[in-house]
Amino acid sequence: MAKYVYPAIFTPEGNGAFSITFPDLEGCYTCGDNLEDSLEMAEDALALVLYGYEKDKRKIPAPSKRNELKVSGDEFVNYISCDTMAYRKRFNNKAIKKTLTIPEWMNEEAVALGLNFSQILQDALLQKMHI
Repeated sequence: MAKYVYPAIFTPEGNGAFSITFPDLEGCYTCGDNLEDSLEMAEDALALVLYGYEKDKRKIPAPSKRNELKVSGDEFVNYISCDTMAYRKRFNNKAIKKTLTIPEWMNEEAVALGLNFSQILQDALLQKMHI
């Protein structure tokens, strides 16, 4: 889980639309209705594909250097960045149930104080993960 920057090739498709490919990443491509939309779609596609690489524990290839990529006509290369942790937080936020064991006295005190066990565990895990 990290922040990444990869070059993308933007190909104009007419009416202001673009097709976008990431030559370093298998299956990473998208399109947009205009340049602004294309940049957003490219970031989303990059995060989704790299999240898949991380989840599957696949080796993440190094990004190409811009001058190593061949473009033709009115195509251009632009660097796209993404944060897969931010992507996970936004789209992989389904709650799951975990069973845990604590001493009875601790449970009684926490219940008496009205503490939210789930929130405390989430906060502690975020702290331990340095997030």
